[in-house]
Amino acid sequence: MSKFKELQSLIAKYEKDFDKFYLKNNRSAGIRVRQNMQELRKFAKSIRNEVQLLNNERDMRNENQ
Repeated sequence: MSKFKELQSLIAKYEKDFDKFYLKNNRSAGIRVRQNMQELRKFAKSIRNEVQLLNNERDMRNENQ
């Protein structure tokens, strides 16, 4: 569950830039939002890979039983 907490932490960290861009029309914050979303994309991909790996390991264990 630590990955979920890490995801929540990332989103909370990005909130200020989202507010600045969408509510205050701050263009520089828009650049940071795009960078943050790229970082979030990489994090999501790592979670997807981990989930797939764990599922494959479980399948292998079930086949061997």
